[in-house]
Amino acid sequence: MRVVAEVLVGLLAALHIYILVMEMFLWTAPRTRVAFGMTPEYADSTKVMAANQGLYNGFLAAGLIWGVIASDPVGHAAQVFFTACVVVAGLYGGATASRRILLVQALPGAVALGAVLLAG
Repeated sequence: MRVVAEVLVGLLAALHIYILVMEMFLWTAPRTRVAFGMTPEYADSTKVMAANQGLYNGFLAAGLIWGVIASDPVGHAAQVFFTACVVVAGLYGGATASRRILLVQALPGAVALGAVLLAG
């Protein structure tokens, strides 16, 4: 179960790196605008805010990666903490921004957190 948990945490980190790239570097690109349902004008006026959000997603990814590579008990504690942070961020985003965030962020975070807790 430990290997499954670490793979899920690694995939969650990769997801947050992808979100970082979209929010920091590709925010005004047509594909990103479609993914987030934005007009070109809205994307342009919010690109600084999106870059800030992307940076925070990068911090989540860094913490998740740290959890995978660190020795226990620190690695396990980091995995629990950062997957829980992903779940909370996903729940908040789902409640305030878009319900889609529940599926894209909160659900994968909860699955990874559950696996980490089961792996003990």
